[in-house]
Amino acid sequence: MAVRPQRGLRVAQLTYSVKPRGGVVHAIAVAEALAARGHAVELMAVGPPGSRFFRAPRVPARVVPHEPPPDAPFDERIAACIADYRDGLRALLRARRFDVVHAQDCISANAALALRDEGTIAHVVRTVHHVDDFRSPSLIACQERSIAEPDLVLCVSPPWVSRLRHDFGVVAALVGNGVDTARFHPPSAQQRERARSALGVGDRVVVLTVGGVEPRKGSLTLLEAFARVREALPARDAALLVAGGATLFDYRDEVGRFEQRRAALHLDDHVRMLGPVDDHLLLSLYHAADAFALPSTKEGFGLVVLEALACGVPAVVSALDVFKSFLRDGRDALMAPAGDPRALAEALVRAADDDALRRRLRLAGRRVAERHGWDGVAAAHERAYRTLAAARAA
Repeated sequence: MAVRPQRGLRVAQLTYSVKPRGGVVHAIAVAEALAARGHAVELMAVGPPGSRFFRAPRVPARVVPHEPPPDAPFDERIAACIADYRDGLRALLRARRFDVVHAQDCISANAALALRDEGTIAHVVRTVHHVDDFRSPSLIACQERSIAEPDLVLCVSPPWVSRLRHDFGVVAALVGNGVDTARFHPPSAQQRERARSALGVGDRVVVLTVGGVEPRKGSLTLLEAFARVREALPARDAALLVAGGATLFDYRDEVGRFEQRRAALHLDDHVRMLGPVDDHLLLSLYHAADAFALPSTKEGFGLVVLEALACGVPAVVSALDVFKSFLRDGRDALMAPAGDPRALAEALVRAADDDALRRRLRLAGRRVAERHGWDGVAAAHERAYRTLAAARAA
């Protein structure tokens, strides 16, 4: 991989889905930012025949068709997805002679690693956003290979750089994460009124979370905390909006527990499950929200937190080292111990009802977002790619 500074790179950016998950959002944004810096970038994903990315990327994009085998066991479906992705990528990567082949997840990394091992491509770069606690043998093997075998590993947050070194003996480069502050911005008074009117929330306190219902998102903790918020602010008739949730993995058991607990807490009329939303509706949700909650037990970075902060929404997050790497409790956001619904509720009440605190958090949060532009993330990728080039040349 000979890289000359005077020319742009040809980069293949690979992701496992076309749906609005954090890793997919990251892949699209990095591809666009690299292209804006003069590189020739193509974005590739695997998905159902005829599918498209949830928003149109500003770079050439392709979706390798894959139809999951009907009624096949989960591990067989994962193996079939990787095999179809590998076979669909083979001709694309061979013909274009990319300088960089960069996978954003274990599915695309395993497809690319198979092509590297057969000699179709020379190397694989992999971004590890976080390490999942998988239970299926296929995903455990997929994840471990995607961390141990790439030629270059990147991470989006310092804590995960440290964990990969400690747990896997892998030295990863830090590239960070970003937000488009032109796309995600605080609303005018009219924009906020329109957003709240479209949702029909009136004067209610609106708590928003993005990421759907799954164990690592702390969904049940948030539900318990939200019930306490309603008790603490009875006149405000709080509403909880849950957006997102498009994923390859099966969280139906967690969703079932969430629905049962929602009914037991008599919250059926106060919790809205919105599912995956497009960029336009997502922006409206941020504009309508009074507080943003992400009480995760594990995150790679928490890109949606940056989006909320960019929109001027006070954020309440778990006191994880990942969040502490770019947020200060009480200054940029509020933090509560993971799994503690009482502390989470208290923080949400403060974020939604303390006007002076809200003003401080909005201003400080916006400054955090402004420090995390995608151009800086793209520049970090350039440095990492050239490090790989130098190592391969040596």
